[in-house]
Amino acid sequence: MSSAWLLPEHIADVLPAQARHIEELRRGLLDVARSYGCELVIPPMLEHIESLLSGTGRELDLKTFKLVDQLSGRTLGLRADITPQVARIDAHLLNREGVARLCYCGPVLHARPSAMHATREPLQFGAEIYGHAGLEADLEVQDLALDCLHLAGVNELVLDLGDARIVRSLLGGVVAGTEQLMQIYAALGVKDAVALRDATQGLPADVARSLHSLLSLYGGLEVIAVARATLPSREPLLAALADIEALAAHAASAHPDVKVGVDLADIGGNGYYSGARFTVYAARWPDAIARGGRYDEVGAVFGRNRPAVGLSLDLKTVANLATNPQAHTAIRAPWGEDAALRLAVRRLRERGESVVCVLPGHEHEGQEFACDRELVAQGGEWIVRAL
Repeated sequence: MSSAWLLPEHIADVLPAQARHIEELRRGLLDVARSYGCELVIPPMLEHIESLLSGTGRELDLKTFKLVDQLSGRTLGLRADITPQVARIDAHLLNREGVARLCYCGPVLHARPSAMHATREPLQFGAEIYGHAGLEADLEVQDLALDCLHLAGVNELVLDLGDARIVRSLLGGVVAGTEQLMQIYAALGVKDAVALRDATQGLPADVARSLHSLLSLYGGLEVIAVARATLPSREPLLAALADIEALAAHAASAHPDVKVGVDLADIGGNGYYSGARFTVYAARWPDAIARGGRYDEVGAVFGRNRPAVGLSLDLKTVANLATNPQAHTAIRAPWGEDAALRLAVRRLRERGESVVCVLPGHEHEGQEFACDRELVAQGGEWIVRAL
């Protein structure tokens, strides 16, 4: 019999020091998004399942917890991804004609972890641009993702670029069932040659051959030239390679400390990507720490199919990878009802200082806050001095 205080697998409490660090990062990343012109939205934790999953692909369906609404009898879902919710907000609540830049940060729940080290309760931060079809929006989102990770202190980043149009172009005109397509995408995602061979059974030989060639089309920017020489010369595919090249050049110029690579088999992990996409890795973590890209079709189910591009990351993972998080210093003060003492404490807190009043009998206990100063009575007044 399990203990009542044990949590489910891949679920964990966040304790004081880490919780404070995550909260400070949340504020910092939202400030970065705001500096780009993004407006904050806060979608609900649960919605009707049709709204959460329509047009998102099978992978998100498998991650979504489902339950029955006791009021309506309809099936609800606990969100596993906030992007479809923001698409709904853009389509039905804002309904703007021009560009809309939106950002968010909130918990999502996964019925199964996305990777071995992943939590099932990520704190998802994201930003999205609706209404602009040009590559400028892709470049802006890519910059925003890297700026957020730099702010968090995550270094030694690798930016992998790809494009969903490449696989779509290779499969253009091919008759294949949904299950077969899902198997092809899954095999490409993990670069499983055996699984891809099985999944491409029955496809035209040239299509199967081109799909298999994607498994080796990853690495440095030289991959783009190899792809142009080996893949079919179809307009959507060539446009995708040109966009990848432009995104890579911009990243190399704007973020010279970031290593840029190409992976033409990776379609991004979510079924709604429709164009250029990126994945960010960090040196000390085996899984992706941020993803983004273009998903122009994500709003179609809500009756408003307009250009969209965005990014998302798990703030808990980013906090774990942040280098040298700043210690939160504080002022230690005695507990007392002296009016002058209480006024001094209040004024310090109004100035943004953390003041920890030591309760009687607990003078020698440690706490999260690193008290580097103390409030003491001197010459008839309360002053702050270094410890």
